[in-house]
Amino acid sequence: MRRSKIMGIGQLIDSANRIVTSTLIPIAFALCLLYFFWGVAKYIKSEGEGKAEGRSIMLWGIVGLFVASSIWGIVIFIQKELNLPKVDNVQKL
Repeated sequence: MRRSKIMGIGQLIDSANRIVTSTLIPIAFALCLLYFFWGVAKYIKSEGEGKAEGRSIMLWGIVGLFVASSIWGIVIFIQKELNLPKVDNVQKL
């Protein structure tokens, strides 16, 4: 009997999990960290109104880091709660 070409739901979720945890979340962390440090630089070199803008940028950088880490935690939580098996090699049919 031929195997179905449709991926199982477990393999689909695992593939999406791998893309999110290995690519998207590290990029989000890097962008948020760069945004935060851009706010630090702006805060240090500016006076008056520029300091308030730098402080605001730093705050949003921290919020972004929190959101990125929360998403990473949610993905790991879902994976553990659903007891998804680790799929190391998905074979193409």
